[in-house]
Amino acid sequence: MKRLLYLCILVCSSYGFSQKEEIPKKFVIDANQFYGSIVLHNPDISHLITDHPSGIILGLSRKRFGNEEWESLYGYPDTGVSFVYQNMNNSTLGEHFGLYAHYNFYFLKRNLQLRVGQGLAYNTNPYDKSRNFRNNAYGSHVLASTVVMLNYRKENLVSGFGLKAGISLLHYSNANFKAPNTSTNTMAFNLGLTYDLDSEKSYEFIQPQTTEKITEPIRYNLVLRSGANESDVIDSGRYGFLIFSAYADKRLGRKSAIQFGTDVFFSNFLKELIRFQSISFPELDVASDTDYKRVGLFIGHELFVNKMSVIAQLGYYVYYPFDFEGKVYNRIGLKRYLGDKIFGAVTLKSHGAKAETVEFGIGVRL
Repeated sequence: MKRLLYLCILVCSSYGFSQKEEIPKKFVIDANQFYGSIVLHNPDISHLITDHPSGIILGLSRKRFGNEEWESLYGYPDTGVSFVYQNMNNSTLGEHFGLYAHYNFYFLKRNLQLRVGQGLAYNTNPYDKSRNFRNNAYGSHVLASTVVMLNYRKENLVSGFGLKAGISLLHYSNANFKAPNTSTNTMAFNLGLTYDLDSEKSYEFIQPQTTEKITEPIRYNLVLRSGANESDVIDSGRYGFLIFSAYADKRLGRKSAIQFGTDVFFSNFLKELIRFQSISFPELDVASDTDYKRVGLFIGHELFVNKMSVIAQLGYYVYYPFDFEGKVYNRIGLKRYLGDKIFGAVTLKSHGAKAETVEFGIGVRL
């Protein structure tokens, strides 16, 4: 009997010590009303700026306390989702309904919050050559959208409720998936309430343990990107493209790596644009057999966040037979590592503030 009792105690003790430490879960919701103005970033949309847009921003955020290494590296940010309703207060532009994934970053002893969200929005009244020809901002119902909020906030002031106030930027564009695509940017003031769903719970931030600095040799990357886009000529048609990229990167630490490489572009929409200009605009002196391909060199930076990373690249075309938006281009987007070597990427390629396309890529880091 004693042996059986000892065995039970041993099994129970082993089971207790084998349990993983529970990861704390703490959620905060927020509701914000905003009122602002459309920024005149392009004179082509001046006829659309007739009133002040307004709407609401709703958010659900999960607090992070350092259970994963990246959380402490970036100051214990929140992760969450946001919903935005925006009335452009212009019948031509319609309304927006957007859903976003966001991060909340904190500054000034966690009193200043920066929210960065990326997602998709649905526009109720895009361009239509018969019914809505004045809307040269949005060429499609579905748009890529970015929301940025910089707020001073105080959470859990009374019974879980808190306050926040600040400025917001809302951007809508379809990245030239369908013309027209002049896009809009709204700068607004917002005021809102927060509510801590777990106000009775309190957790301490886990201080990072001292870890060795990451050192890696130069790594080599191969990427294939693809998608579809259209020139600014309305109804010229969407065409697929391929981009082959090869670059080297050097890790600078846990957060960063620098890049240098080359892109080869096979952008089929340029074939149609070259044909169109050679026939319709002889004064441009564009030959119908002009090569549509381009080759660029770029430098870049990669910011590592767990399995995700943010990339930013600046390039220059060294082979550029057809003039389209200038020789300098840039790329910004997200990578997701699927193991140690394979990664997927979603990036926006543009020339300054003028988007050319959204790229979907798959690559390998050797």
